[in-house]
Amino acid sequence: MTDFIKAALREAADSLESLMANEATLSNIEEAAEALLAAFASGNRVFSCGNGGSMSDAMHFAEELSGRYRQNRKALPATAISDVGHISCVANDFGYEYIFSRYLESQAKPGDILFGISTSGTSKNVVEAARRARELGVRVIALTGRTGTILGELAHTEICTPAGRYADRVQELHIKVIHILIELIERRLFPENYAEN
Repeated sequence: MTDFIKAALREAADSLESLMANEATLSNIEEAAEALLAAFASGNRVFSCGNGGSMSDAMHFAEELSGRYRQNRKALPATAISDVGHISCVANDFGYEYIFSRYLESQAKPGDILFGISTSGTSKNVVEAARRARELGVRVIALTGRTGTILGELAHTEICTPAGRYADRVQELHIKVIHILIELIERRLFPENYAEN
């Protein structure tokens, strides 16, 4: 078991090293942070969505912004599209493909941001949300795990973190990116919380 544990950690470390060496992706992370900061500065909101583990990441992203990350500060307007009443209603009446886009239709306004997470970059409901977001004047930031996907093409900014054959390694990089984005936002908006760092 020890050999497997070490191999798994080595694979994860290799994935992280690959991300650190990808200047284009690092630039896209910075671009996404600037877009999020601009939205908050303008009084706009951020909506996040995903399926399965990516929904958990979308919820984590939103609650770290509306709640807290490391230290207390003003709440930021972020919502994960995860309400089970809404999801079951729309899935039943319109189809699962529309669970995120219908929410955006009811809540989003121009200048808001959709933070769509899909390890494959092809999740139909996240893709549909990105399409609808663009029609609504909502900026799309996509967090994916493969290049050349539909979601990536629809995004204004794509952060792609390829990390092997399976989604778990991609998701490990996604949570790293999410935490980096949150810290970049906090460092700009609440510098007093990082005065000693």
